[in-house]
Amino acid sequence: MKPRIAVLGCGYWGGNHIRTLKSLGALHAVSDVDSARAERFAGEHGCIALTPDELFARDDVDAIVMALPPQFHADFAVRAVSAGKDVLVEKPIALTVPDAERAVKAARDNGRVFMTGHVLRFHPAFEGLKALVDKGELGDVGYIHSHRLGLGKFHAENDALWDLAPHDLSMILAITGTAPIEVRGEGAAVLNHLSDFAHLHMRFPNGLRGHLFASRLNPYRERRLTVVGTKGMAVFDDVEPQERKLALYRHAVWQDEGQWTSTMNEPTYIPIENAMPLTRELEHFIHCIQTRQEPRTGAEEALGVLRILRAGTVTHD
Repeated sequence: MKPRIAVLGCGYWGGNHIRTLKSLGALHAVSDVDSARAERFAGEHGCIALTPDELFARDDVDAIVMALPPQFHADFAVRAVSAGKDVLVEKPIALTVPDAERAVKAARDNGRVFMTGHVLRFHPAFEGLKALVDKGELGDVGYIHSHRLGLGKFHAENDALWDLAPHDLSMILAITGTAPIEVRGEGAAVLNHLSDFAHLHMRFPNGLRGHLFASRLNPYRERRLTVVGTKGMAVFDDVEPQERKLALYRHAVWQDEGQWTSTMNEPTYIPIENAMPLTRELEHFIHCIQTRQEPRTGAEEALGVLRILRAGTVTHD
């Protein structure tokens, strides 16, 4: 049987979870501090509306998806797993590493599934890119860079780094398979005291380097992850249409009599499945609830992303 899942937080992203879980036949309840909002969603999607206190106390709720302002994630996650609920916590799972570690420890102590909402890990284009890396199509990977730029959204608590970078960091960690040994952050605050532009520079144990650029004050959208290897380069560009989202460039660079030379090749566009990442993510969550397996985006990855965010955060007066 499908687990009975509740969504805590009926804002923009919570609404996406509600609609998707409904389509998967797993939506059981919705909850929000604004009871009228929860009632409205419950009426629209044929489920029950609960207060947060009721949600944790109900035996007919197996798991909770949390889509709250991140400053509330850790405390509510601890309450949920202590009440015997599996959880999917949207990114970031907390604003401090100790809070995140507290939530993760509580999940482990109570034997609960703890998954993080790094939805781009479930994008077919990223899965295709990861497969290229794993099969050696790019050779030895030496550099990864990501650009996530656009206008808005502006949050009172989160700067551009914390709002935009977690997805890209999750993908970078999935490719490197290890945490960076050095993180250096740069930021620029234009509107107020929070960084509207953020850069992260990372160095990994095998010499691989990574760079991330995030901006919420940019006149155009860019959603691009590039992986550079010795045999080729691959680009996941989420702004491109479906048939061009994953491109493989078989460029070659070599030395000839002491001089560097190179060849440029037209990209090969890799076919990818036409599937919604959020649907795949929630299907994976349901599978983990049913099988008790460790999620692809589990606790260790969540902590790894948070540690990089903390190390790369720049504060402004």
